Amino acid sequence: MSSFAAQWLALREPLDLAARNAEVETAFLESLPARPLRILDLASGAGSTVAALSLRLPQKTSWLLTDHDPLLLEAAAGRFRDWGEGEVSTRRVDLAANLETLLLADVDAVTTSAFLDLTSEEFLVRLADFVAHSGKPFLASLTYDGRASFDPLNPFDEVLRKALNAHQQTDKGFGPALGPEAAERAIALFEERGCRVVHGRSDWEIASNSADFLLEFLSGWRRVGRETGQDEAALEGWWLDRKRKISDGMLNVLIGHVDFAVLPAD
Repeated sequence: MSSFAAQWLALREPLDLAARNAEVETAFLESLPARPLRILDLASGAGSTVAALSLRLPQKTSWLLTDHDPLLLEAAAGRFRDWGEGEVSTRRVDLAANLETLLLADVDAVTTSAFLDLTSEEFLVRLADFVAHSGKPFLASLTYDGRASFDPLNPFDEVLRKALNAHQQTDKGFGPALGPEAAERAIALFEERGCRVVHGRSDWEIASNSADFLLEFLSGWRRVGRETGQDEAALEGWWLDRKRKISDGMLNVLIGHVDFAVLPAD
């Protein structure tokens, strides 16, 4: 499972890097203090947030990467081993149970990527309370928002999009996940706590030349179709059509995401 997760994260990272909202990131970066920084990354995986932001940070930054998966943390440690002692450290944390044990007083900012749609209302309330109380800037990138479009269309695309969005709201380890509703709900929770929030879209624009990614990504849609009891003949017809379009270099896909930054009050 973890080996697959590491391979999947590596496959999606180029799309993540291209999709991240530059205006939201700029607002976050401009809110950081002008001194050497320490940033806490939640649900870090193999370190995609570090890769995305490192070239945009103007001063020396050390990172604390947190995740529950030891193999992903090991991959992250290996990836950044040559950066210098103390620049990237890792800590295994069960965020569902132990979010509040992290010491925000020891860091200048908090980040996360492709994580919040996996979490529940209860967890987002805890997260908003935790971060808002600290007064530290927070950047949440690439939260899936439920949108998907295909070119060319197949009538079964919409059936599977709805099935996927329902599946995204099952328990992913944090209680019933908010899935496509997570970004909007998180933004509202932070605003209710008096925080200033900047947000914008960060959509994957998956071109026809991303064949390896499309095959892996849409095989997940096929798997969800089976798990949610879709008509097998219709599902397999869709899969054959999508594989043919990918092979012919004819399929382009857009998947909706939202980035937002929680900023200190002016």
